[in-house]
Amino acid sequence: MQKSNLYIVATPIGNLHDITSRALSVLSEVDFICCEDTRVTGILLKHFEIKKELISFNARTESKKIDFVLRRLESGQSCALVSDAGTPCISDPGVRLVNSAIEKDINVVGIPGANAAITALSIAGIPTDSFVFEGFLPQKKGRQKKLKELSLEERTIVTYESMYRIEKYLKELNEYMPNRFVVVCRELTKKFEECWRGFPQQLLDDYSNKIIKGEFVVIIAPSNWKQK
Repeated sequence: MQKSNLYIVATPIGNLHDITSRALSVLSEVDFICCEDTRVTGILLKHFEIKKELISFNARTESKKIDFVLRRLESGQSCALVSDAGTPCISDPGVRLVNSAIEKDINVVGIPGANAAITALSIAGIPTDSFVFEGFLPQKKGRQKKLKELSLEERTIVTYESMYRIEKYLKELNEYMPNRFVVVCRELTKKFEECWRGFPQQLLDDYSNKIIKGEFVVIIAPSNWKQK
């Protein structure tokens, strides 16, 4: 392994068997690992019998830790950046660190793997040749404006949502995009993985029968697409 590399390592979004052999190799060989939550990453590393120095690196600490991480990289050490689940820097912290590393001519290497948005798209059964990824919509300020903008978007739309706001989100979709087919993926790759398919009102009508736990990916079909 070349020293002074910053590795952006994708980790499983649920099923631990989804980690790649290359990711395990990198995590075993780097000098230290930056992660969102040391407890979560610690469980992953313990499962694969990997012992490494873990540094908390999340939305709250990123700005404070960047210089520290860069100094260690410049000294010749190697670092892996991971998120709690999935691919770092995709609706997760890390973009500022990557940009700072590039500015200092530190080599940045992507180690691909699981990603909730791409996994959901692959099983949604709707067009994926062109799509827009919006991540989490604004929780309060700007949310209604964003929904109005998305209602005019003709391509497939991919968003994330939490279990605390999924019902509210479906109601909003019923208001702004009632005629667009929606696929809601819950707990991808985990034991209770499931997909809900239908128009917003149909999903709301059956909402009381659903288990509302875990992480959600919500995919909105193109405006001109009709289910066969």
